[in-house]
Amino acid sequence: MSQQGAALQSYNNELVKCIEELCTKRDGLHKLIITEEDEKQKIQSDIRILTEKLTKVNESLAKKIATRNEYDKTIAETEAAYMKIIESSHSLLNVLQREASVLKDKVWGVLPMYVRHIGL
Repeated sequence: MSQQGAALQSYNNELVKCIEELCTKRDGLHKLIITEEDEKQKIQSDIRILTEKLTKVNESLAKKIATRNEYDKTIAETEAAYMKIIESSHSLLNVLQREASVLKDKVWGVLPMYVRHIGL
């Protein structure tokens, strides 16, 4: 029976040793889990912060784009109106030049008769 007791003691020692090894491995794994959970929380916090920043940038960008579009519209309308002014000025100049030419022809047509009457 002492052999059986010695064998039982040996098995017990081995069993305790295996259980201790399993506990050591479990503790190591538990530390890794805690480290990764901390990293996960940090990443989630960073994501939340970056998401808030992204939202603010998107809102700011949308306002700036809308304002730029208003500038573009105002510039286009102003340029179109300016082109109409240039066209009108050109038309007015043409009319004025034509009328001046007609008046010149009338004056020069009458002037020689006037000059003849006064003896010049």
